[in-house]
Amino acid sequence: MDTIYEIGTQIILWLQGLGNWLIKPMELITFLGNEEFYLLVAPAILWCVDMTIGLRTGLFLMINGGLNSVIKLIFHTPRPYWYDTKVVGITHETSFSFPSGHAQNSAVVWGSLAHGLRRRWAWIVAVVLILLIGLSRSVLGVHFPHDVIGGWLIGILVLWAMLRLEKPVLAFLKRQSFTGQIIAVFIASLTLILLGAAASLSMTHWTLPQAWIANANAAFPYEPLIEPAALSGLVSNAGAFFGLALGALWLARRGSMETRGSAVQYLARYLIGIAGVFLLWYGLGLIFPRGEALFPYILRYLRYGLVGVWITALAPMIFIRFGLAKKKA
Repeated sequence: MDTIYEIGTQIILWLQGLGNWLIKPMELITFLGNEEFYLLVAPAILWCVDMTIGLRTGLFLMINGGLNSVIKLIFHTPRPYWYDTKVVGITHETSFSFPSGHAQNSAVVWGSLAHGLRRRWAWIVAVVLILLIGLSRSVLGVHFPHDVIGGWLIGILVLWAMLRLEKPVLAFLKRQSFTGQIIAVFIASLTLILLGAAASLSMTHWTLPQAWIANANAAFPYEPLIEPAALSGLVSNAGAFFGLALGALWLARRGSMETRGSAVQYLARYLIGIAGVFLLWYGLGLIFPRGEALFPYILRYLRYGLVGVWITALAPMIFIRFGLAKKKA
């Protein structure tokens, strides 16, 4: 692996040697693959464009994000700036490196949106964004090129598999009672966490190299020490997946929401909806204790689950109740 790391390091140093003018554009592009960006944009698709496309994209993202965390634990590889101090780490990252979550998630999210919109321009935009988001991770010194390429390939494979499994899974859920549906999606969310726990246990006899810790701390001396084996991100994905699915199942029993409306209705939906997302995601994040222990994990799962339920059920019901949207016939 050292040979691959050395080659990757040289590529990153060449990219960073092109000049500091690249940093701001790359930071902007990498933001298009951040959790915060998805929280701002994905709900807007569900509330104002197409509920099916928005829900599919959200669920796919959460499943893929969870799988990315599991794979990271299995390979437990270093970030470039952990490995070589010559690489400048522009953003503080605490998880393992392979595969790139930004690259993998961008392939799933933008690929899913393009598949749902079924427009040539959508595919062109998706491909450009997927490539640029992946490139930005190497320019910012947080991923080796092989992390990015691996993320793209895994993301494409995951997207293909989920699109193939979508109809059989929906058919299975329709045959279940409402309680059975809830149990099924809850078990699916717990399965993600259990996979991560199993991957973490497989690292029992592995020790995080002190050089990685020292290099990461030297690059970001005012940030907490890295904890790449933490499961908090995986718990977040699992909780959000359960919340999104639960809300969608609950709303479907009461009639879905029609997304068509006026510009004023679109704006009102988005502002009210995002305010709710912010209060639950950021507000509860300030109140709930954080840490890598069972109780903080439970509260994190609950917090992200509530965000999911708000996006797919509570916000749409409020929109319908106050005349900002119509119930689908």
